[in-house]
Amino acid sequence: MQRKDKNPMELTGSLWLQKSGKKVFAEERIALLDKIGELGSITKAAKAVGISYKTAWDLVDLMNNLADKPLVERSVGGKGGGGTALTQAGLRVVEQFHIFEEEHRRFLENIGSRIAAGDELYAFLRRISLKVSARNIFAGTVTEITRGAVNAMVVLTLKGGASITATITQASVDALELQAGKEAYALVKASSVILGTDLHSLKISARNLLCGSVSKIIDGPVNAEISVDLGEGNSISAVITHESASDMGLGVGSHACALFKASSVILGVV
Repeated sequence: MQRKDKNPMELTGSLWLQKSGKKVFAEERIALLDKIGELGSITKAAKAVGISYKTAWDLVDLMNNLADKPLVERSVGGKGGGGTALTQAGLRVVEQFHIFEEEHRRFLENIGSRIAAGDELYAFLRRISLKVSARNIFAGTVTEITRGAVNAMVVLTLKGGASITATITQASVDALELQAGKEAYALVKASSVILGTDLHSLKISARNLLCGSVSKIIDGPVNAEISVDLGEGNSISAVITHESASDMGLGVGSHACALFKASSVILGVV
């Protein structure tokens, strides 16, 4: 059974205002203004938000320069030795920004409540962010691990019930933290895939045999790329010679089987 994610996806976002193409009131800058108003000292405010005194003054100068009216004023002398305070304009900006923040929070909560499959969306976005050279990438769940002296056989079950078997080292199993129920990805180069029209009756050593119908053919003078629809949204591509494609009489809609060794499968996790 797949373990429940202890850290489910959460919808978050950042809020800021711009003027003259420059970010003026980002959340961290409003936090600085908040602390200046609360503590009456830019030194204490800078320490409270985790920035240097110089950085704090640089931000204050930037905000003062870009705002219609100064937001922070510095007083000199007096019984307390001077200090830093928000102007009325600064107080108003902070108050208005917090209104924006509240509305932004409600906006995100509203969207989050309308996305019933948020974790599934997150998993999908992680999948499509993969950048690999292998033509075929399959997402599935580890359903079986058989360990040997050096290598291990890992079975990955795809959506729809089809499975892919990979032979990888024991060290790789441990490094990837593979176990039954964990999501993983199988990568197979198109050049490692052998196509046939009727392979079910053959006795072959290759562990993986996936059959379906030809969905696309990109033919060239030397090689042809054949895509086979396996059903349930899965497909696999093979690069074979032009002569082989011609000899088998492959066309769109033709029955075809993809054959590849377990050692040709690369497993990965994200």
